[in-house]
Amino acid sequence: MSENVVHLHKPTDPPDLDTAPTVLTVVPDPVPAAPVPLWVRSGRVVKTVATHETTRATVRAAARHSLYTLNGGRIVARRTWDGRTGARYERMIRAAEAAGNLEAAEEWEERLQRFRAARHHRRMDLLHSPVEAARGVAVGAGMSVGVLVALGVALAVNTGRVGDVITPLMATIDFIALLIRIVHIVWGPALTIGPFLALLALWSVGRKQQAAPTWALPANARSSEGEPITPSIVVKALRDLGVPALRNAIKEMGDAGASMLGPITLAGCGVEVDVTLPSGVSTVEVQQRRRKLAENLARHEHEVFITIPQAARTVRLWIADSGALDEPIGPSPLVTDETMTADYTKGKAPWGQDLRGDAAALSLYQRHLLITGLSNQGKTAALRALALWLALDRSVQFWVGDLKGVGDWAMFDGVATRLIQGPTDDHVIQVTEMVEDAVEEMNRRIQAPAGTVFPALIVVVDEAQVAFMCPAKDEDKRPYGGSRSNSRYFMAARKIHNQGRAVNVLLWQGTQDPTDQNLPKLVREGAHTRASLALGTESQARMALGDKAVDGGAAPNLLRPGLDQGTLVVASDGIEIPKGQSSITVRTHYISTDDAKQIAARARALRDGVTTLHTIERGEQRDPLADIATVIGDATRVRTKDVLARLATTNADAYGGWSFIDLKRVLDDAGAEPYKSDGVMVVSRDRVARALAGRDTNGSASTD
Repeated sequence: MSENVVHLHKPTDPPDLDTAPTVLTVVPDPVPAAPVPLWVRSGRVVKTVATHETTRATVRAAARHSLYTLNGGRIVARRTWDGRTGARYERMIRAAEAAGNLEAAEEWEERLQRFRAARHHRRMDLLHSPVEAARGVAVGAGMSVGVLVALGVALAVNTGRVGDVITPLMATIDFIALLIRIVHIVWGPALTIGPFLALLALWSVGRKQQAAPTWALPANARSSEGEPITPSIVVKALRDLGVPALRNAIKEMGDAGASMLGPITLAGCGVEVDVTLPSGVSTVEVQQRRRKLAENLARHEHEVFITIPQAARTVRLWIADSGALDEPIGPSPLVTDETMTADYTKGKAPWGQDLRGDAAALSLYQRHLLITGLSNQGKTAALRALALWLALDRSVQFWVGDLKGVGDWAMFDGVATRLIQGPTDDHVIQVTEMVEDAVEEMNRRIQAPAGTVFPALIVVVDEAQVAFMCPAKDEDKRPYGGSRSNSRYFMAARKIHNQGRAVNVLLWQGTQDPTDQNLPKLVREGAHTRASLALGTESQARMALGDKAVDGGAAPNLLRPGLDQGTLVVASDGIEIPKGQSSITVRTHYISTDDAKQIAARARALRDGVTTLHTIERGEQRDPLADIATVIGDATRVRTKDVLARLATTNADAYGGWSFIDLKRVLDDAGAEPYKSDGVMVVSRDRVARALAGRDTNGSASTD
């Protein structure tokens, strides 16, 4: 026992410590802690050892290699059984019957009958084989002895010794005795080593097939992300999709569902496979489980696309390589090829790449265009890329209305004959009047003589939702926005959609976050080419692309906002779409503003000094015929090209957008038709003067 410790100290309460009495305090020693039982310490050690990573790795390795051997034996036994019996054919027959393919079932039945007939013939041959084998051995042995004796006789004749007659025969007997001794020596070790070699072979088969539970596999094998897509992986993903009818059908199939799959083919940065669903399973049930299917395939949702091909009861799966869709696709040919030109009628705009990695090119000939999507997803860049390509065709005219007004279309100054930029109601009014002018131009072209070919007039309205939502009204109380029969922008767009294509007057619109209010049904359905970036809901996807495209697998609402910028789902007959599909996904080339300026400069170089109007002046009355006479001056005749240039210089607002067709219309109406002189079209001063004199006499001055 420990002794108590005695402390001497003086109390501190009295003020005089020197006279205070000494106090004795006895402090006992602390009681020692009870020792930890041995079984508790042993349990802690066992727990530490059992949970240590080295122990876990050892257990996993032991289980893995043991199961490799066991399951390898099962695989070899299964293969042997399939090779010796008709089990394989029977499984294929059951699979064909489960899939409802009776023709395939009959074909496999015929193959099974042929296999059984061939096996019967082999077994019947075995009944006679012992006699035939003995006869063959006897004949072979007799012939061999005869050959050896003849060889000995020849040897004896050559050497002159009679004993050499049996020398070849004795040599053969000695060789056989040597082989017997070798077998006798090797037989014992072979019996010992043979089972181990057999186990090693079974282990190798199991290891190659990864025939062990996932928890026992190595870390790199347990991670399935990015692993190659194989038939077994696809079937397992479909089986675990949560569709009872599909799961039960796969279980009933003798081939475990392999007959459902077509060939797995490489398709760009992924693979593609057609899956024929068993009876009772709808394609919609698979489409609605896209996320779960992607996870079953060890992919992200955006890396799996489900479309409906032409074949009945079939879904087409495109499965990207892991992470491939997050890689950029490279620059646009418009940027890399400075010699590129465009052809409105026969050419196709290089827009980007499809999921297969093939170039995606869009024909713009006589097609109205609509591009929509959420904000900041690349709508303007995608729309502008098409316009930049088409601007390299010098015959194409552009009228551009940018209702965002931050300079995205500023490079079209000098390319477009009209360029309105700004988000205010005044800008909407000007854009509406621009579209109405396009309607007037369309009507004028329609009234032209049959067979007249007109240059393309592309009317671009970016951020068109601003126009539809504009509350402003004109002096007659007609709204500029809205979707009623008296809404000016809506009605102008509808008129161009109805008849503009035939005379090459086309409306291209870009809008964001579509609703029935900012993108009316009649307008969105009037576009021949409809494209959508990432959207929020399926209902918006149906607004953007139409019910047919969405029912066929188009799903812009499943694109990732911010991550899939520039990725479009396109429904159009102007782009090559795989047979049976109603849409295609395109990853567009991004053209920066600086690159766009350089491409626009090349377009300006192809054109002859286009004057761009930035506002539309209303109310100013002009006399075109008098202005033509003024710019001709004292010259006898002037080329029509020079007349147009002089008119634009005189009044750019009134004549900056004039073409030869406009000039010819005014002169024809006045009776001063242009004519050819030395191979070029010219305007006669005398004809114009006579037309003016006759008009003034009749008092019928024309205005424009």
